[in-house]
Amino acid sequence: MQETVTKEKEEYVYVGKGVPRVDGYKKVTGKAVYTVDVDLPGMLHGKILRSPVPHALIKSIDTSRAEALPGVKAVITGKDTQGIRFGFVETPHMPADMPPLAEDKVRYVGEAVAAVAATSERIAVKALDLIEVEYKPLPAVFHPEKAMEPEAPKIHDIIPATGPSFWQQWGVERESTPQKVERNICSEIHVEIGDIEEGFAKADYIREDRFETNVTAHGALEPHGVVARYTRDKLDVWLSHMGPYMKRYWLARTMGLPDSKVRVHHAYIGGAFGGKIDLFDYEFIASYLSKITGRPVRIVLTRKEVFQSTRLRHPMVFYVKTGVKRNGKITALDVTAIDDTGAYRGTGPVVVYLAHAFSIPLYRIPNVNYKGYAVYTNNPVRVAMRGHGAPQARFAMEQQLDMIAEDIGMSPIDIRLINVREQGEVLPNGDILNSCGLRECIERSAERSDFMKKYGKNRGKGRGIGIGLTSMFSGAQFYPFGATGVVLLHDDGSATIFSGAVEFGQGSDTMMCQIVAEELGIDIGKVSILSADSELCPIALDNWLSGGTFVNGRAVQLAARNAKEQLLSYASQILGVSKEELDVRDGEIFSVKDPSKKISHEGVIKYAIHKSRGKQIVGVGHATPVEGAYWYPSLRTGKGKFTGAYSFSASVAEVEVDMDTGVVRVLKIINAHDCGYPINPILVEGQAEGQGYMGMAQVLMENIVEHDGVILNSDFLEYKMPTALDIPEMETIHIETRDPNGPFGGKEVGEGVIAGVVAAIANAIYDATGVRFHTLPITPDVILKGLKEKRMKEERQ
Repeated sequence: MQETVTKEKEEYVYVGKGVPRVDGYKKVTGKAVYTVDVDLPGMLHGKILRSPVPHALIKSIDTSRAEALPGVKAVITGKDTQGIRFGFVETPHMPADMPPLAEDKVRYVGEAVAAVAATSERIAVKALDLIEVEYKPLPAVFHPEKAMEPEAPKIHDIIPATGPSFWQQWGVERESTPQKVERNICSEIHVEIGDIEEGFAKADYIREDRFETNVTAHGALEPHGVVARYTRDKLDVWLSHMGPYMKRYWLARTMGLPDSKVRVHHAYIGGAFGGKIDLFDYEFIASYLSKITGRPVRIVLTRKEVFQSTRLRHPMVFYVKTGVKRNGKITALDVTAIDDTGAYRGTGPVVVYLAHAFSIPLYRIPNVNYKGYAVYTNNPVRVAMRGHGAPQARFAMEQQLDMIAEDIGMSPIDIRLINVREQGEVLPNGDILNSCGLRECIERSAERSDFMKKYGKNRGKGRGIGIGLTSMFSGAQFYPFGATGVVLLHDDGSATIFSGAVEFGQGSDTMMCQIVAEELGIDIGKVSILSADSELCPIALDNWLSGGTFVNGRAVQLAARNAKEQLLSYASQILGVSKEELDVRDGEIFSVKDPSKKISHEGVIKYAIHKSRGKQIVGVGHATPVEGAYWYPSLRTGKGKFTGAYSFSASVAEVEVDMDTGVVRVLKIINAHDCGYPINPILVEGQAEGQGYMGMAQVLMENIVEHDGVILNSDFLEYKMPTALDIPEMETIHIETRDPNGPFGGKEVGEGVIAGVVAAIANAIYDATGVRFHTLPITPDVILKGLKEKRMKEERQ
């Protein structure tokens, strides 16, 4: 169900309409080709031997029996790939830290130790059993706060520089230097805004709390896989990803090739949610095995490998101290965030930055002190998962805001409305809120849910309601720093879009086709798209940066406008009227003053090709996330512009808690969402509902169970996720703000909502039970324990 709150109405033919997905037919008919469907002549099958222990020295590896097995074509270990490193984050002071195969020691269960290429998958699996590895176990640490203690086992000592850094290649002349790791801290950030001591001195009420979030898995149905073919110093790969350019960069770097010699082919993606961004060990290993065997190599991970050896969401600890005036105005916020980034850096430096960056756009807080630490542990490596840092931060801060409101006698709605930011505000890092419908999101979600009539009325009686806010960026100044779109017009009046943006379920291909059809005034059936092929397409912002609409969509819109300008210039010559007098509609160019003067797109294009002797009309457009910014903000200080637009949402959840069993049933979720302008309302609604589902799952059931670094629930039987029977009623309210820099006013939609849902459900559970929960997930046993402690406390009083 959806409702639209419109500030101004324009009639479009395709934009703003629920156009069917352009990739839908191939997907539902089984014609879509995924990575696992790619089958090349002479292809070998790869398998990887992984560490069974969380921390140990490798004393010896004997591969002789595996090499002698008939059908085995290659066996490799860390000795073959010595010195090669990759990672998500690489800065001059943080060199890449992850080897594709362990060299001297292993640091987590699941780390790659050896790999095999064989003529069949069965032989490759058998070969792994023949490899003998002798380990000398070392002490391990699995919680970030424990890892920061002086006596904790050291996971890394010095991370060596590995040649020219990423930034040197882009004109920043700063050499990569070795990183000495102290207290297992791989990265830290300290942000200061205003005067924190003065802010607390002005407060009438101060509250401090600790919160901790859990580890969850992305749960994509498609397992991770790759097909690699190395021929004559060129590498072709088919893989499941969220943007070809991060993959291409690291494959070129690790394989010693120029970027132009690595081609990431288009393949359909079976879900990602942040879990398929950076380079994985198996992708490099398949490429390396292909190089040394001279044959294509395919590696498809088992579900257990996906859980144990790829990436997971960051679990975080938050210490939050907030000061407010009697009227609810926030005067000061002091936050310490501690992240378990796993055995290698992953996205640790980014998540501790984003936990702050996604919080600042919400509330006007004059004095802030934020410290974030990404900490090495002997757990599997962590990476982005939908909302990256926002669900963790909002779970903590939105709950504490409700606690403060109750303590000072305010409603959750009023304390938010008195503090929220407005359109036109400039954030401390320089970002400008050119569009912001946050106040309206709160008001509309509260009104639609009858929040004030329900809140607190059944406190402790099993029925509750809660609210949570969130914000999300619309692309960031991260490699490849922007997007170029190309629109080519054919002589039959049709158009083809070329964009490096990848479609992984969010609807970006459809959105771009809608934009081009609208700009050119042609039937959407005459628009096709070629996307996410790194060799055939111009660069685009990788879609994990949430700039699919705001940046990539804008680039394609400008390309279409550029093509249209050329089209109108030729039409002006044919019709004998000025270009300014012409418009497009229904595949025709016509005079707005005299509509009888018209000509088809096809006629103009053929005229143009003939008159120019074969010069085809090709439109080119370029867009960037932030005007005037050239680099990502500092991951040490938070300074620097981050994004050109933020989306906002207010989520309200209603829950019912069985006070005897602790089972929670989510009755309804309402998401009031400001995505600027919903270019395709059905896709927007799908994104919002999908995030509602994931947010509910993170609060109530999803949880990676780890013991000494081993994941105990590494399959979909034991890792509990909601089914269709668990999904509550959901409603999406579109709050239109029309961002001036987005295509048709559009901005981010795919990531922000989840964080507000997490907070809303947590707050609703408190309203239903009268018990506040500071850790995730909030499972029935946790609720029953909380209720018991509450009763015992009441009895003592």
